[in-house]
This record gives sequence, C-alpha cells and structure tokens, in this order.
Amino acid sequence: MNETPLPDQTSELDSLPSSQRDWRTVAFWSSVSALGGTITWYTARYWSRLLRQPALRSPELPAAFEAHRALEAKAHAIASDNLRAGIESRHLPDGRQMQVLCAGLRNFREPWARDLGFASFGLMELEELQATKESLQVFLLNQLPSGQFPVKVHSTNVIDRYLHSLFSREQPTRNPIRPKYITAHNTISLDGNSLLIIAVLNYSIRSGDMSFTLEHWSHLKRAIRWLEQHALEEDGLLHQSSFADWADSIARQGKVLYPNVLYWKALHDLASMAEHHGKTRDARLFAAKADYLKHSINDHFWRADLGYFVTSRFFDNLSSCGNLLAVAWELATAAQANAILDAMEHFDMASPVPTQVVHRAYPKRFIALENRLAGIPHYHTSAAWIWLGAWHIIALARVGRLARAEEYLYRIASVIVRDGAVHEVYDTDGNYLSTRFYTSEAPLTWSAGMFVHAYHVYERRLKTALDTSIPAEGSN
Repeated sequence: MNETPLPDQTSELDSLPSSQRDWRTVAFWSSVSALGGTITWYTARYWSRLLRQPALRSPELPAAFEAHRALEAKAHAIASDNLRAGIESRHLPDGRQMQVLCAGLRNFREPWARDLGFASFGLMELEELQATKESLQVFLLNQLPSGQFPVKVHSTNVIDRYLHSLFSREQPTRNPIRPKYITAHNTISLDGNSLLIIAVLNYSIRSGDMSFTLEHWSHLKRAIRWLEQHALEEDGLLHQSSFADWADSIARQGKVLYPNVLYWKALHDLASMAEHHGKTRDARLFAAKADYLKHSINDHFWRADLGYFVTSRFFDNLSSCGNLLAVAWELATAAQANAILDAMEHFDMASPVPTQVVHRAYPKRFIALENRLAGIPHYHTSAAWIWLGAWHIIALARVGRLARAEEYLYRIASVIVRDGAVHEVYDTDGNYLSTRFYTSEAPLTWSAGMFVHAYHVYERRLKTALDTSIPAEGSN
C-alpha cells in the first residue's frame, strides 16, 4: 500500500544557510542581553534613588508642647504641628509652585480631595490661609469640564509609595503633581466633590475673602451639576458604586447616607452664599434642592424604631460618619440628634478611642479582599478614627452635652500625647493600628485638622455656655 509522503516539517530557520542561522541566533540573544541589561540598569537606578531618599523620622514634639499644662492643650499643640507638617510647596505641570496640604508623610504624601475637605476646617482655625486657598485652587484648576474634581493630585504610583513606606524612606516630590480621577478600585468618588464645595465656602467665610467664591462660582455650580448626574431617581438621592467613599474597603453601593449628607451640606451652604452675593435665582434654586434632599434623606434613611439614620436600606447599621455630620450640621432635628447620640453611647462607639466607624460590622463578603489578606478587615468597622471622634465632640457640643464632649476630647488628647502624633486609625485595644503588612499613617492631616477644629469648637461652645450662665454685674 502506497503512503503519501508527509510534508517537509523542517523549520524556516533550519532551512536557512548556517551563516544566516548563526546571525539570527546572535541577534536574538543580543537583544535579550540588551533588554536584560536595560532592566537591570533601571532597577539598580531605582533602588539607588530609593535608598538615597532621607529616612522617615518620627514626628517630634512641637516646641510649645512643654509650655502647656492641660493635656488637651498639649494634644492641640501636637495636632497643630502635625497639620502644618503636611503643608508643602509642590510643582504643577505648567511649572508653577503652589502650597498644598498632603494627606500624610509615610503612605499618603499627596493632596487628596476628601482629606483636604475635612482638614481645611483645622487649617482655618490655625489661620493657614495661603495653604488652604492654594490647596483648593489646585483642585479647582484640575476640575474636568463635566464638573468632576480629582480624587487626588499625585506624582508617584502605588508601588512606588508602598516601597518607600516599606523601607521607611520619604516619598520623592521632585515630579509635578498630576490629577487622578479614578480610585484604586476603579470607581469614582462623590464625596470629594461635595467636600471641596464645602471647603471653598468655609474658606471664604472664615477668611473674609468673598471674592474667592465669586471667582470660582462657575466651578462650584459645575461640581453640583456633576453630582446631580448621580441622582438617579425622583428622590434626588445620590447613588454610588462599591468601594467609592471614604470607607473604601466596604462594598456599600446605591443610596448611602454619608455622601448624601455631604451633598445636602454643599447645597445648603451654596444657597447661603448665593444669597450673600445677591444671586437670587441661584439662592432659591439651591435652597429648594437642599430642602427637597433633606426630606428625602429623612424619608429614606431615618429609622425612628432604631433611633438613627441607617447606612443604607441594605445595611441597617449605625455608621458614625453620616450620623455625626447630620447632627453637627443640623440636618438632624434636636430629637433626632439626641436619639443618635444616645444610640452611639448605648453601643459604646467611643471606646476605647473616639470613635468607631460602625456599631456592627459589615458581613465579611462586603469587605475588600486586600484588607482581609492584610489582617485589617476591621479597618472601616470596629477600628476608631480621630476625625470621627472630632465630629462626635462637635455633635455633643451642638446639643449642649458639654461634659461628654469634654470627656471625649480628653480621651482623644490622651492617645495623641501618648503617641506624640495623630495617627490614622486605632485598633480595638486603643493602640494605633499596626500589622505585618500595614502601619497606620502618622501624622494624618485629615484627623489632625479635625481634632484642631473640634478643640476650638468645644472651647467656643464652653465660653458661650459660661458667659450665659454668669449673671451680669449688679443683677440679682
């Protein structure tokens, strides 16, 4: 039986003359060698630069520390110094230099919209006007035509930041800072837009620089229009993606309390500022939107049977952030405010450090995998954050519970003085969070700024209470 001969299986390379085969082999391995050499050179150059960076130093106690006798005043001095330590002069892509407030020094040496929004309350207490104004301007300059502000502006990538932190080196700041609009979870954050609006308006009011809001009025209106695009239903409530707000290790999505309270505050303050500037149409529009949203927040989130605003219809736990902001900013009625504070006390949410994130943890499946692998699944649940404790103090002071506000101020001051710095987050044992894979940022300017603000709010409330309780001279 005749068999059909198989086609020649000889490779193209084998069919070439030996001289050409040798040339191609030499060229291939030369390319591999050159590529390997280039990678080795860049790797060696990177590590050389990294290890030449100055070593991270522990925060030093401010010079004014010993001059204070009260523990709270000592903590205020440390927090003020920590906050100011985050102010740096950074290059923009166009060559300009502006003062910015970085979120931290170890892990987050870059300006974040959210962190700046909260920390600016403390900056204004310290009259750091230039740093506040220029930090806000950096975000205003990088606003997209759609109205979205950057999540942050940065000059390093996540691997770069992690390696510098791992080897206890200062992050480099030589490159210009550029905007980033998407989070590490590939989502957009709504809270930064609202917080920057609030911060701009607060800066103008506290500094007296009313021309700043007039100059950027169109930016603020665009920011609101961008937020409105995420109000997907008739109730006007914002919808967010999972891992999108400050508690970005939690997959809470849809209508969530915290971003909606911020949105309400932005609308409320814009209405007041529009009225001040004689912008009658804008004033009426924003006031109407704020009133409508307030009604929707109460209708959707308030649970009279529980005595607090739930995180969402899906999660009925008490989240500190949205509830405390609602009390401090007077979105909540007096009855609601007292019910919320009573519930938080019942759940012991200010122990051991004021204040825990939620009174009951989210189910495990809603916590980011990286947090579980790093051994910090409670990062946004039972862990405590001083910025939340600060709003807790402000909320207590607002309803006249000054004794409890003083107690929480003292307890926060105790850990700040103990550690010599304002840490990012505290474990359930009262010490700052530290594991094999993650160490709490110190200082965190967001929390430092909020402690400074809470300290001054408490002092002002106390002075008012004392002044009104002391009979005028000559009276019976």
